[in-house]
Amino acid sequence: MSAVDIGPLRDYLDGGFVSVLATAATDGTPNVSVISDVRYVDERHVALSFQFFNKTHANISANPRASLQLTHPTSGARQHLTLRYLRTETEGPLFEAMKAKLAGIASHVGMTRVFRLRGADVYEVLAVQQVAGPDQRAARSETLLTGLRDALRALRASTDVAALVDATLEALHARLGYSHCMLLAADAARERVFAVGSAGYPASGVGAEIAYGAGIIGVAARERSPIRITHMTSEYRYGATVREQFAASDATLDLEREIPLPGLAESRSQLAMPIVAGDALVGVLYLESPLDAHFAHADEEVCGIVADAFAARWRVLSNDDDEQRDDVAVPVGTVLSGTPLEVAHDMHDHSVFIDRDYLIKGVAGAVLWRMLNDHATLGRVEFTNRELRRDGRLGLPDFADNLEARLVLLQRRLAERDIGIHLDKIGRGRYRLRLLRPLSLEGQHADERLGA
Repeated sequence: MSAVDIGPLRDYLDGGFVSVLATAATDGTPNVSVISDVRYVDERHVALSFQFFNKTHANISANPRASLQLTHPTSGARQHLTLRYLRTETEGPLFEAMKAKLAGIASHVGMTRVFRLRGADVYEVLAVQQVAGPDQRAARSETLLTGLRDALRALRASTDVAALVDATLEALHARLGYSHCMLLAADAARERVFAVGSAGYPASGVGAEIAYGAGIIGVAARERSPIRITHMTSEYRYGATVREQFAASDATLDLEREIPLPGLAESRSQLAMPIVAGDALVGVLYLESPLDAHFAHADEEVCGIVADAFAARWRVLSNDDDEQRDDVAVPVGTVLSGTPLEVAHDMHDHSVFIDRDYLIKGVAGAVLWRMLNDHATLGRVEFTNRELRRDGRLGLPDFADNLEARLVLLQRRLAERDIGIHLDKIGRGRYRLRLLRPLSLEGQHADERLGA
C-alpha cells in the first residue's frame, strides 16, 4: 500500500470519543482494546499509549499489523487506519509528551497510580478509509491567523514585563477569542508556578500557586510539555482539586495563606502550554472552556507560538536593570498621618499580613518586607531591581529567577487589595513605594526578620 498523509486527521486524535485498536495473535485470535491517547507523530506515523494491554502488546510483538478506529469529536465521522507496529519508545520527547498528557488526565480523575505510561508504541499508517459519517476536516481559520499576527505584534511592542503579561493575556482573550485564560510564572526553587494575571474570570487570582505535578498546569510545568484535554467530567473542579493536592503534599500547609486559583466550576476543555527560555521554565499559559472538544490542534500550535514569543521577549525584559550608579542618593518619603497599618511578617515562608489579613508570601513577600523596613528605618521610597537582585536576604536562587515577574505580582496584589500600600514602576528597573498611611511593623526590622 502507498503511504498516506494523516495531517488532515489530527482533529480525530482529540479523544472526544475513545479510539479502538484491534490486533490479532499469530493464530488469528482477535483482541480489541480502548486506547487512552493516540498522538500524531508526523504525516505517516502515530503513537499509541501503552499502559495496561499486555495481550495487545504480545500480539503486535508477534504480528505487527493492527487496525485503529478514530472518531471525530464533533461530527461523529469515523476513520479506519491500517497500521504496522514499528517500535516502543520509553524515553525522549515523544514519550515525555505522552506521559505528561496521561499524567494530567490521571491527576484529574484521581488515578495517578493506575494511569502510568509504560511506553509510546509507534506505528506506520499504511492506509486510511472513512467508514461512517460526514468528513469534517477543519482548516485553520483566517480569523485565528489574523489574531495571531496581531498578538505577536503586541508582544514585541511590550516595554516591560508587566506590559508583556498584559499584552499576552489581551492577545489570548480578545484577539484570539479564548474566553478564560491565565498566565503563571515559575518559582524554580520552590517548584511552584504562581499566577501573575488572568482574563475572563470574576477574580484575577494573582498570587495563586500550583505545585509542579499538580493538575494539568503543574504537570505541564514539571514535564515542560504541552497538555491538551478536550473532554472532562462535569464533576471536576480544578481549584478544589489543587487545594486538596496541596494539603495532601504538605501536612503543615495553612490554606488560609493560599490565594484561590480562578477557574471554571465545570471545565470541560483545558490547554496548558509551558513557556520555556533556553533551559529555564519561565511559566505556563493556561486556557480552559466549559465546552467539550473546544481546543483543537490549531489552538495548541497557536498557544505554542505565543509562548515562544513571550519567552523571547521575556529574556530581553526580565534583565532590564536600572542604569544608575550604586552611589546615587535615594529619595525619601514624607511624614504620613492617620491610623497606622499593622504589618506582620512570618519568617518561615515570608508571608506578609496587613491588619491581620493575609497578603502575599515567598520572595514577593520578602521583597515587600524589605522595602517597608527600609522605609521605616531610612525613609526610603525608591528601590531598584539591581539592588534587590544583590540582596542575599531575599533568597533569590539565581540572577534570573523571575524577579521581574515577582515584582509584577507584588504590584498587582497590592493594587487589587487597595490597602494603602502601592508599588509604582517609575523607570527602567526602578520602583517607588507609595504609602497612604503610616506603618506599624510587627517585630524586628529587616536585618533580623529577613534572616541576614
